[in-house]
Amino acid sequence: MSPITYAPLVNESPTTNIDPPRRPAEAAETALAAPSSAAATAASPALLSWRDGRLYRDGIPHRILSGALHYFRVHPDLWRDRVRRIADLGLNTVDTYVAWNFHQPREDRAPRFDGWRDLERFIRTVGEEGLDVVVRPGPYICAEWSNGGLPSWLTGRDLAIRSSDPEFTSAVDGWFTELVPRLAALQASQGGPVVAVQVENEFGSYGDDHAYLRWNRQALIERGITELLFTADGPTELMLDGGTLPGTLTAATLGSKPMAARELLTSRRPQEPFIVAEFWNGWFDHWGKRHHVRSVDSAVHTLSGILDAHGSVSIYMAHGGTNFGLWAGANESEGRLQPVVTSYDSDAPIAEDGRFTPKFHAMREVLGATGPLRSPERLPVLPPARVALVRRAGLLDGLDAALRTAPVNTSAAPRPATFERLGLDAGLVRCTARPRIPAGEHRLVFTDVRDRALVFADGVYLGVADADSPELKITGTGETVRLDVLVESLGRINYGPNVGRPKGLLGPVLVDRRMVQGWESTPVALPEWSERELSAALDAGAASVTGTGAGFAVAEFHADEPADTFLALPGSVHGLVWVNGFLLGRHWDIGPQVTLYCPAPLLHAGVNTVTVLELEGLGDTLELRDEPELGPTEEYVEEFD
Repeated sequence: MSPITYAPLVNESPTTNIDPPRRPAEAAETALAAPSSAAATAASPALLSWRDGRLYRDGIPHRILSGALHYFRVHPDLWRDRVRRIADLGLNTVDTYVAWNFHQPREDRAPRFDGWRDLERFIRTVGEEGLDVVVRPGPYICAEWSNGGLPSWLTGRDLAIRSSDPEFTSAVDGWFTELVPRLAALQASQGGPVVAVQVENEFGSYGDDHAYLRWNRQALIERGITELLFTADGPTELMLDGGTLPGTLTAATLGSKPMAARELLTSRRPQEPFIVAEFWNGWFDHWGKRHHVRSVDSAVHTLSGILDAHGSVSIYMAHGGTNFGLWAGANESEGRLQPVVTSYDSDAPIAEDGRFTPKFHAMREVLGATGPLRSPERLPVLPPARVALVRRAGLLDGLDAALRTAPVNTSAAPRPATFERLGLDAGLVRCTARPRIPAGEHRLVFTDVRDRALVFADGVYLGVADADSPELKITGTGETVRLDVLVESLGRINYGPNVGRPKGLLGPVLVDRRMVQGWESTPVALPEWSERELSAALDAGAASVTGTGAGFAVAEFHADEPADTFLALPGSVHGLVWVNGFLLGRHWDIGPQVTLYCPAPLLHAGVNTVTVLELEGLGDTLELRDEPELGPTEEYVEEFD
């Protein structure tokens, strides 16, 4: 199919469309301004330029009307569908972060740019659909993504992240050398769709190391970025002081009060156009809280305010997608972790499964899109069904069997090894010790567990230890016991000063006041498990399964043709779900999320297999639903004071 282009807004009216933009092959000869300054020479190849408070595209007044879409949160077979839906919304641009840890989860392996990680294919797909691309390469991206996109093998070192610390910039230098030339080759000056690149990401919310920001900008330029460069920060004096650079366009990130933001930016940068790099029209969710939504009227009111203020905008998120696997990040409030759920629906105008929401249609009207929709309201979905969830193996036995399939890096030391010491990004660490427990009842104290520990004594489940419940009771006989502690990471912090905090049993484990010493620590790299590990775990034997406890289970269902579905596990408590060997994500009965979105490309015609690793209490049913259930709602609008 020939690509269909969509029109940008090119005057001050938010309801006027003109002919669609054409990607000019002669952009290098006709662009009017340099990538980082309006004062540059007319020979610059940048397609976007600015002067006197206006933005231009190839010399024509222009607004960036963008939608955030992350390639790492959408199955590659659905990239084109989601891009077309963003075009249907009336937008002319797609912006995406680049998640370093997604491309290079291990230090000893080169970054990958194939398959799901084929960033260049994603960018070309956007261009083929007639839209521009804004790239935000970080290296820090926040995005409610594990560790803010930084690899845990890097943040586990003794260095100052997001700073001019040479050890940090040296690592970023290597990453940018792999990444940035790929982006440079897809710039508008080379006939590609990339028209702008962000310098770092909301740095003013984090620090004030301007030497690092200048280094970041120069690293992009030296590797061939010639298009528009910009920074993005919250619209406060504090954040703008820390995150902006002279000679580089300043953009804002906000959820409300666009006129106040415009006035602040204009007071500091009177010659620059008003650009909102992130307009938060929805919000993400934490486990154990409510599902955040934003009313259509509220979101449309702020979007209209941005357009009325003559602004360009990126709707964050236009389509949120899914935190597949264990890539969901976490926040921290008053010392307590707030892990992000598997869904990244974000109450976006284009829902997690791609359907058009009432917010979509209302925003489309404000954006002035009048052409027919190319995409269906939603994609096909499997009919509802209930299938048996069959218990196959106990938790510890299943894990032991899976770990025997390949060599693992077990550490023996006086104290438990952290995830970072074991080279483990996400999953579980099995820590084993053999303390002698005097006769009677005693306190087993976990002084600092990150994030959650399932505790067993001689194979008997004692309970869960976490920051809110750090103590368990243990009864001794005067003999040694085998103490097994399964430490689970619930997601690495993605925002604030605690990005990069380690995972594991960080503080001593005590029996009353005495430390337990002499630990064997074994990584359980669940995101890397293949069919081999899953099969071994399932074949460990059902004899060890008792009652409704933890363990491994399977369910099978038939599909005439692949289609979307939503999986629910009524009666199960907390664990992980694989579909045909692909780690879909985490489920947890504390909510708010009830169903897990399973996109059609993960299924095939015939029998499909769902594998469940249940950590606490296994139900007996898997439900296939035709509608998502993301939990009870709560209106939320992010505001800056």
